[in-house]
This record gives sequence, C-alpha cells and structure tokens, in this order.
Amino acid sequence: MDWTDATAPDLDDLEAMARAAIDALPPDYRAPARAVQLRIAEFAPDDVLDEMQIDDAYEVTGLYQGIPMTQKSFDDGPVEPDVIWLFRRPILEEWCGRGDIALTDLVSHVFVHELAHHFGWSDADIAAIDRWWE
Repeated sequence: MDWTDATAPDLDDLEAMARAAIDALPPDYRAPARAVQLRIAEFAPDDVLDEMQIDDAYEVTGLYQGIPMTQKSFDDGPVEPDVIWLFRRPILEEWCGRGDIALTDLVSHVFVHELAHHFGWSDADIAAIDRWWE
C-alpha cells in the first residue's frame, strides 16, 4: 500500500464505520440501534470525564447517554434522546496500540458495547459474552 497520501480517519469516517456496524446487526437490533442518536467527537467532554472521575481522556472510547430500554416507562416525562458517543482519538490510540485488529472492527466493538448499555446490559453482562480484552 502506498501511504504517501494517506490521512488519519476523520469524524465522518468513524461515523460511516459505526453506521456500517448498525447495518450489520441482526434485523431485530437494527431498528432500536437506528433510534439512538450517534455522535462522534474527538474526546469526551471535560464535564463528562469529571463526572466519571476519569483523568485521562484517552481512557474513554465510547459512552451511552440515556435511559436504558429496560428502565423506560410510559410514565416518564420528556427526556433527552438516547445518544451513543464514539470518541475518535481514544479509538485511534487503542487501535494503534493494539496493532492486531482492523479499525472497522474496533469501531464496531465500541459501538455495540455502548448499544448493549442502551438495551440495559451492565458492563459485567457484556464482559460475560464479549471477552474483547483477551
């Protein structure tokens, strides 16, 4: 491959990868996944990092903000829309550091992990079936 004119994937590239991950989901999960807003940013905002008590912005590759489907009620008043955030620089940092996975696979993994939170899964539930770190 000729890397002469290659550039790092930008925000739009990561969004396209995440949208492709949605399209690859089993049919029963596609519609709920498409109902969640997708946002791509360079890093998690400082107020989010402070709330999570995280000092290093590179530690957060994605974030689900919303009320999980298992906790929603018809009695709920107006609420903010559910959002899945993907953070470009931490994702690229992990991808470079790993060196053993395609970027599209990593973006898909981060997106699906955050989508699982939308479905009401805890980190422990996700880890029980997704041994990503191994």
